[in-house]
Amino acid sequence: MAAKGKIKSKDVTPDGYAYLTKRLVVSKAQAAGKTAAAKAMSTMGYVITVRNGWVIRENQNGTIQKMTPIGVE
Repeated sequence: MAAKGKIKSKDVTPDGYAYLTKRLVVSKAQAAGKTAAAKAMSTMGYVITVRNGWVIRENQNGTIQKMTPIGVE
């Protein structure tokens, strides 16, 4: 039976358990968002997002269409 070794990471508690830092979570979430946006762009041909207070549609050919401002009814 193999002995269970301690995790070799700088983000561990004194008793050997690994933990997530806010920096790591934010980094992984941003990377996942970029990957998802790229897949959506290739599948649909456009991505709906928010930029500078506007909901916009970014098309695959690079054009941007402002749809509605945020907070205006």
